[in-house]
Amino acid sequence: MPEQPFEPERAIAGTGMGGPMDLATSEAETLEKTPGGPEGTGPAGKPHSLWSDAWRDLRRNPVFIISALVILFLVVISLWPSLIASGNPLKCDLAKAQEGSQPGHPFGYDGQGCDVYTRTVYGTRTSVTVGVLATLGVAIFGSVLGGLAGFFGGIWDSILSRLTDIFFAIPVVLGGLVLLSVVTSNTVWPVIGFMVLLGWPQISRIARGSVITAKQNDYVQAARALGASNSRLLLRHITPNAVAPVIVVATIALGTYISLEATLSYLGVGLKPPTVSWGIDISAASQYIRNAPHMLLWPAGALAVTVLAFIMLGDAVRDALDPKLR
Repeated sequence: MPEQPFEPERAIAGTGMGGPMDLATSEAETLEKTPGGPEGTGPAGKPHSLWSDAWRDLRRNPVFIISALVILFLVVISLWPSLIASGNPLKCDLAKAQEGSQPGHPFGYDGQGCDVYTRTVYGTRTSVTVGVLATLGVAIFGSVLGGLAGFFGGIWDSILSRLTDIFFAIPVVLGGLVLLSVVTSNTVWPVIGFMVLLGWPQISRIARGSVITAKQNDYVQAARALGASNSRLLLRHITPNAVAPVIVVATIALGTYISLEATLSYLGVGLKPPTVSWGIDISAASQYIRNAPHMLLWPAGALAVTVLAFIMLGDAVRDALDPKLR
């Protein structure tokens, strides 16, 4: 058979509407118009960030929702305890000491005749305040030291590494017994200062490792080659990509600091009366546990629920920010 002459129009028509190039173009336009685009992208094909993906996962996690609601409730009553407790936590009546539940006093009375319900509610403020402020102090102080050491390296990194080893060797409870036994203040600041003093090495080591990993990425090397200053590299490129592990550890540690404050107060070296604290109430109720267990049950239960809520929140945040779990 004689060869047929090549006809461009027939070749293009064989592909449908405009040939292969037009088909690829139409598919791209379809992807752009499709809400959400391909998996891992947002509207108009824009990729999701780590934080947007984490927030999407957290909203679908029942553990996060439950723990967040519990923490929100604790924060509200710590700011405005009079919303659910109208009494005075320091007003006591010895004639009612160790009595059980009564109308208007569902948790009964403690050994001094104080309303256990009111003291449990007002104790939330102390525990949440200590936990939040100690966590902020530890996260900021430890992140700055660890981040700078990991970024610049050299002699400063070596000094910080040896310094963190020294602080890691100090038992926390024993250190609290020694350092806080000489403090006479009734405020929360000595306890917060002690937690920051012994808590920063853990955050510092995590921040250091995260910064060392982030500064080796190609985008950081490219920014450095383009003449970006050290401050710009740290604030613009490294910190946003290295802060996730610090947030996870700090969230979990918040519950630990709340329990540490209660432990130190129970041992008599933390907060002191007339400050209202779950640790103080647990310590006072421990000698009446046989005759009046309600005095110990309610503050201890509130402490356990609070610590558990923050630990559950930290676990949920860790799972959402961990790229290995995606």
